[in-house]
Amino acid sequence: MEGKEISRAVIKRLPRYHRYLDELMEAGVERISSSELSHRMHVTASQIRQDLNHFGGFGQQGYGYNVEFLYREISKILGLDAVKNMIIIGGGNIGQALANFESFKKRGFVTIGIFDNSPQVIGKTISGVPVMDIAHLETFIENHEVSIAVLTVPKSVAPQIAERVVSCGVRAIWNFAHTDLHIGEKVVIENVHLSDSLMQLSYRLSALPEVKNG
Repeated sequence: MEGKEISRAVIKRLPRYHRYLDELMEAGVERISSSELSHRMHVTASQIRQDLNHFGGFGQQGYGYNVEFLYREISKILGLDAVKNMIIIGGGNIGQALANFESFKKRGFVTIGIFDNSPQVIGKTISGVPVMDIAHLETFIENHEVSIAVLTVPKSVAPQIAERVVSCGVRAIWNFAHTDLHIGEKVVIENVHLSDSLMQLSYRLSALPEVKNG
């Protein structure tokens, strides 16, 4: 896989495979064919085979996929086989919701610090993690291994906060601020715009044919 360029479309589908395989394991399913997985995921069987062939295939002719094995292999591809410490910057509604989301910890994403500049929020505990003054951000990062910084701050301060965490060695940013961040090739950034998703839903809703009562 080294040196091989994988499209973003394939990468975006990998978490879906991981989620469905997790559900299959919980249901006690030991093996599944690409056609059966296709039916569950509403992705063509050929697309599933093409996606997985980028990483070695993992299937056997006439047998299909061993669910647990495939789950573990996709976990490795997604980097879920190692714990990644996260910090959340912004202790408002979104920050609190993310801190309380138990599924992250299950997948190895552990929140070890939350930061804010509001006296009303500093000192509170969210899901067992204390909210600290953002003035102590650099000191905390220097003394802890931080893989990912989650930004849930106003867009006016997001670039400045991003520069601060990057200057301390953080190489991944999950950005919920209402602006796109771009900070060079050595830092990976996932810009999340919740309103974009809602507007796409609105478009699809408006495109539905009208339902006449009676």
